[in-house]
Amino acid sequence: MLTKLALTGFKNRWRDYLVLFSGLIMSSAIFYMFEALATNHDFLKQNTGISMVGIIFQFGSVLLTIITLVYISYANSFLLSMRKRDYGLFMLVGARKSKIGQLIWLETLLVGVVATVIGIIFGTALTAGISRLLISSMDLTLHHLSAWYLPAAGITLLLYVGLFLLAGLFNLVTLTKTPALKLLHSNDQPNRPRLKPARQLLEIIVGLIAIAIGYWSMAHLDTLQLAGIGIALVTIVLGTYFLFNAIFVWLMVGLKRLPFAQRGLNSFTLSQLSFRIRNYTKMLSIVAMLFALALGAITVGMGFHAQTPKLAASSNAYDMGIVNATTAEKQQVTALKPTTNVTYHFKTDKKAVYYQATEFDQHPFTTINMQGKNQLNFKRKTNDAKQLSKSPASYQLSQLQASQSQNKANVFLSAKDYQKLAQPEHSLTVFATNDVTQHLPALKRLAKVQGQRDHGLVDNMLGGRYGNYVMINGMYSGLEFMGLFLGIAFLAMLASCLMFKILSGADADKHRYAMLDKIGTTHQQLRGAINKEIAVLFILPGIVGVIHVLFGLQMFKFLMVVSPYTGIWLPFVIFAGLYLLYYLLTVTIYRRIVLQ
Repeated sequence: MLTKLALTGFKNRWRDYLVLFSGLIMSSAIFYMFEALATNHDFLKQNTGISMVGIIFQFGSVLLTIITLVYISYANSFLLSMRKRDYGLFMLVGARKSKIGQLIWLETLLVGVVATVIGIIFGTALTAGISRLLISSMDLTLHHLSAWYLPAAGITLLLYVGLFLLAGLFNLVTLTKTPALKLLHSNDQPNRPRLKPARQLLEIIVGLIAIAIGYWSMAHLDTLQLAGIGIALVTIVLGTYFLFNAIFVWLMVGLKRLPFAQRGLNSFTLSQLSFRIRNYTKMLSIVAMLFALALGAITVGMGFHAQTPKLAASSNAYDMGIVNATTAEKQQVTALKPTTNVTYHFKTDKKAVYYQATEFDQHPFTTINMQGKNQLNFKRKTNDAKQLSKSPASYQLSQLQASQSQNKANVFLSAKDYQKLAQPEHSLTVFATNDVTQHLPALKRLAKVQGQRDHGLVDNMLGGRYGNYVMINGMYSGLEFMGLFLGIAFLAMLASCLMFKILSGADADKHRYAMLDKIGTTHQQLRGAINKEIAVLFILPGIVGVIHVLFGLQMFKFLMVVSPYTGIWLPFVIFAGLYLLYYLLTVTIYRRIVLQ
């Protein structure tokens, strides 16, 4: 009988349960996605050159676990608030507390297990989809990436089921020890904020000091190493919570005393925010951290991606060198509209590669060093041979050669001495385009033909900009992928947390908006009040998150060749657009629930 009554209650509030299930599914899916990388040690070793990346991910797992603990505790309180009235009615009609306790425990565990299993499946699909999208769109080279990873699924299931077991026991004790009448009226008591100036001032001071220490440790990560990550993890999380807990309460109470609060429905909006103020501070602290993690990860991932072609361009003045280019290959090179296209002739033996110095006088070979570009030519009065075996110019020229000639010395002869050599003559065609990344498919086809002709030559041995791009892209692909993948995951988690928090209170807000409608408030005013209330909940953590990111990028100064702030506007604009879409989606769903 109790089971039938419970199912009836579930049917009557299926929209609230849908919000709960969707939030828990997204939470477990994101946790699985993170663990799919964090626990895959082969993936971390093969795709990053950072020795401590595994420990960094362990710190990230700790932070995400803390966020998950808070999220599940909040989800459980939402589940509890939905069922208190129902279970109070069961007690009034004579149901035994032991039976109700069993029902509470089983319901909580069932909700958690079902949501977690679906979340792991959904997380696997998201991992596969996002990975395929990033790899194809950004030309990434990854090894040992697996969308389905059993250890990650096991950790996710163990954590979530364990937390819901504890939550079920907590619900059992809470509901069976609470009188029936109190359960019936548990949702009717507002949580009014009270100002405690001394305590709040102390929280602000402690919060600012903690965040300052966290920022300092991130800026000095090159010296503090792992200790810096641990310090930043603890201090920034605590500092963010203290600041929200103190300032947000103060802000809401202070704003209600201003003339601004008496205009239109501003007083109602501020009262709505104040009604569940304590729960908002915890959730907004989490959202601010997720905002910083998501935006920071995307910014760093895009930063590594942007510096790859720059590093490739700084390694050589030419895109590629082709030995004995065929007519078809020359036509392919011409189709690229190169800015430079020169052919040098050479002869070779077991020790050296011999060039005609006059060809380099006519078409100087451009080299790149730390000071800029130079030109290699041999305008001199003597006809003596000149050997450049160890110079940067010789190295850059050798790297454009075939594999068997890359380690030989380069010797530049006069035309007369060159003609005396009995070895057969070959040609080396070197060319450069405006941007390697714009011509990757065509360059890849040329590289493939050379690899078939010279079996010892692979892409990263080509030596020019394209070869160096392939090599550098292989080094940074893992970091780019991790940044963008985790950024998308944290953004989804952020949206899940914030939308769940806002929408979980929508059903209780229906009668408030119905009362305003009955006293003559226009729908335009009601929509404006909703827009303002939800905008505050999006803007506050967004501001804190942006500040965290601007200071947090200091961590990557010693890992990135270019400044981590270079081109920062692009990921910020993209993230702002996605954040705005989440805001509009949340407002739309909330309106449909509360406005008839």
